[in-house]
Amino acid sequence: MPVRDTPGVHDPRRRAWLARVAAALVTPLVVSNVHALSGTTAAPDPDALSPEQSAAFRAWFVRIVDQQMRNGPTPRWTQRDCAGLVRFAAGEALRPHDAKWLRANGMSGVADASRLPPELQLSSSQRALANRWTHIDGSVGPYASAIALVQRNSRFVAKDVNQALPGDLLFFDQGDDQHLMIWLDRYIAYHTGTVSPTDTGLRAVAVSDLMQWKDSRWQPFDGNPNFVGVFRFAFLTP
Repeated sequence: MPVRDTPGVHDPRRRAWLARVAAALVTPLVVSNVHALSGTTAAPDPDALSPEQSAAFRAWFVRIVDQQMRNGPTPRWTQRDCAGLVRFAAGEALRPHDAKWLRANGMSGVADASRLPPELQLSSSQRALANRWTHIDGSVGPYASAIALVQRNSRFVAKDVNQALPGDLLFFDQGDDQHLMIWLDRYIAYHTGTVSPTDTGLRAVAVSDLMQWKDSRWQPFDGNPNFVGVFRFAFLTP
């Protein structure tokens, strides 16, 4: 989270393990009993979204995150951290976006309905995806940590941010702390610790600025060992 340095001493054994994981993600090598941060070992989800549904989900997901950035966090978003922002936006994107929902999310004033993303036509089990996050231990529930979101619920895309699509996740591991950012195409959004009573913790940064960030641990490029890569929700197609 570029607003501050992350304290703590990095464990060299953990750093070596992460380097091996990152290498495994970008090569065809498969090592047994190693849980790579790709989520690709899981069986295909029967509730996976079609390409059309995935495109609509991305549009709503990005719109919801953008709305939080513009208007401040809604009271309905209670778990306010980087993973909480991802879970909240995903859950809201999977909901029916009727008039009641639009009012609750500050979107009822949109004069031209065509400016809103197309509605997702989902089954009831697809809408429940946000309550079925897989935890590190394999259990399922409505909560998932940052590392669980990428390790058990997403698939690895690349360490090249040019491969990211709107709604993809950028995952950083700082040794004693993991952090997620959200690729919104025009900029990157994330939640970090608040620094004042009126601070929402929400931050936005242009991609070009993050690539040149003073604290190089947060620069999203292949040569940064703290940047694990770009990840995509496993239920999306592609």
